[in-house]
Amino acid sequence: MTLFHALAAGLIALCAATGAGAAQDINGVKVEDNITVAGTKLQLNGAGIRYKAIFKVYVGELHTTQKVTSLEELVAAPGPKRLSMTFLREIEAGPFGKLLTRGVEDNVPKNEMSKLVPGLIRMGDIFTVNKALMPGDVIHLDWIPDTGMVITAKGKVQGEPFKEPEFFKAIMSIWFGPSPADFKLKEAMLGGK
Repeated sequence: MTLFHALAAGLIALCAATGAGAAQDINGVKVEDNITVAGTKLQLNGAGIRYKAIFKVYVGELHTTQKVTSLEELVAAPGPKRLSMTFLREIEAGPFGKLLTRGVEDNVPKNEMSKLVPGLIRMGDIFTVNKALMPGDVIHLDWIPDTGMVITAKGKVQGEPFKEPEFFKAIMSIWFGPSPADFKLKEAMLGGK
């Protein structure tokens, strides 16, 4: 085989590995380029690792129908959307749910919080029931038009959908608001480096 043929074969293999439908590996988590939610094909907007101090907590992924680079674009994008968390370490679910509430408080104007309290209480209950999140456990937060935000934890849908678009936006602000839980993860899921 000539050098030219070897280079060409290598380039073809590289293109095949990074082509549509390919998956990437982030800390042992397989992140798909394309998924289907509610019958709609979504593309990977971005993915990265959530750190708490020096500890890797979970791999976060955002899938959308079109590229988004901000919270406003995410909320305005048509069709379903999915934010996934695949846990890399054991986490107590109750305290994790409280951290999510704190993330909303850090990113939503105080005058809007009262409308969100019933949803935040319901969401806290979902995490309390699950007790612990173990390495490999996955949580999906799916926005499905005309249905609402559906939470799936460990493969099971958790309660009724959260129907209010304002609640979905508030929850997404945890990752994509002005004071995100992890700025590097925000950048990674919004397609940055």
